[in-house]
Amino acid sequence: MHKIWVADDDNAIRIVLEESLSSAGFDVKTFTSGDEVVTHLKNENPDLILTDVQMPGMLGYDLLKHINDNHENIPVIIMTAFTDMQAAVDSYGGGAFEYIPKPFDLDEAIQIINRALEKKPTTKGLKTKPTTDIIGESSSMQNVFRAIGKLSNTNATVLVQGESGTGKELIAKSLHKNSPRNDMPFIALNMADIPKELVESELFGHEKGAFTGAVEKRIGRFEQANGGTLFLDEIGDMPLDSQTRLLRVLSNKEFYRVGGDKPIKVDVRIIAATHQNLNNLVSQKSFREDLFYRLNVIKIDVPPLRERKEDIGVLTKYFLKNHSDSLDEELRVLSPEVVSVIAEYDWPGNVRQLENICYWLALMTPTQNVKVEDLPSEIKDFEKEEPTSDSWEAGFEGWVKSLTSSMEKDLMHAANKKLDKIIIRAALDKTNGRKNEAAILLGVGRNTLTKKIKELGI
Repeated sequence: MHKIWVADDDNAIRIVLEESLSSAGFDVKTFTSGDEVVTHLKNENPDLILTDVQMPGMLGYDLLKHINDNHENIPVIIMTAFTDMQAAVDSYGGGAFEYIPKPFDLDEAIQIINRALEKKPTTKGLKTKPTTDIIGESSSMQNVFRAIGKLSNTNATVLVQGESGTGKELIAKSLHKNSPRNDMPFIALNMADIPKELVESELFGHEKGAFTGAVEKRIGRFEQANGGTLFLDEIGDMPLDSQTRLLRVLSNKEFYRVGGDKPIKVDVRIIAATHQNLNNLVSQKSFREDLFYRLNVIKIDVPPLRERKEDIGVLTKYFLKNHSDSLDEELRVLSPEVVSVIAEYDWPGNVRQLENICYWLALMTPTQNVKVEDLPSEIKDFEKEEPTSDSWEAGFEGWVKSLTSSMEKDLMHAANKKLDKIIIRAALDKTNGRKNEAAILLGVGRNTLTKKIKELGI
């Protein structure tokens, strides 16, 4: 029987975990602090430790460090209510097997414990603790944070996919800052902003006289990023002939400057981003399939703001404070009516648009208290259409037609997957994220729902 130790100063959580884990066949011992765990480690060792972060005396991260330094074969799972990206980075970067945001599903927790018992942790902690400006409390953003945390000690190639304004470059910067390359260059290049005929010169540089206007030798972005990270934004806009050369560089780790005859060796981590569906571009023969698989080693999907509206409040407070401070203005306070209006708005420009609106409010609102009439017209005049039966069916038919034009096969599977995602999200919204109630509403078992949520990345 595996021995599990639980450290948490919340008595209710200790009781629930002890009962659940005992029922699952584990030998459970609970502690109220990290100091208690350290004391007992002098005489015996558990098979796994599950610890909270905020406890009296020794914090969970300090306990994690102590265990990694003195008992490296004991896997540690961090559980915390402080669900920001830094918590995930500190957990994974500190050597935790897994990071579980509170509240969590007990069945999922038991699955994670079983995985940890089967596989000993190999992650070593980071020497530094970079900070981040990425904010979110929604479950979809927790998935993003966990991905960044898990990638913190790797050089893995990453593809970041999401709509414009969702913060793809911020995620790329965070991946770099929390990587072993954090003290080397981070070079960003937006493929959509470069004329087709200059793409290769931008990427690889050129020799003097290589083409008309090349009056001197120029170092390209690959050389600038040597030893660090090259962020290729809007990779879907890259011309096909340039894609071929990029693939060759990724394969051989060397290239030639335009007009050059000497190979240049580089060590560069690639992070790519796009708002487009690269699978569709591959099907349309406008993006190389082999390059797609070379870039799509690890994919991070960034949700649009309309799909994580629970984050609007915390983002608004953050942006208002930052802009009020920078403008030396009083901190603006939103009325309940304003809060309701911005919550209903669809935010087509995503987080970038929300930040711009907060800047506008900090600068233009005549008083400290923001009223509905103070909002820009596109926000206050927005009216969400209530679909009729006819309009809903027409919209659904249009959506299906768009699928048929973008996919060659597996249409039914793709449609069902999207519909499942929509229905499950609606049930979770209705039940405020309570999976037991959502499962009853959907007419499925909790385990089935949990499995679906994981499969769909909700």
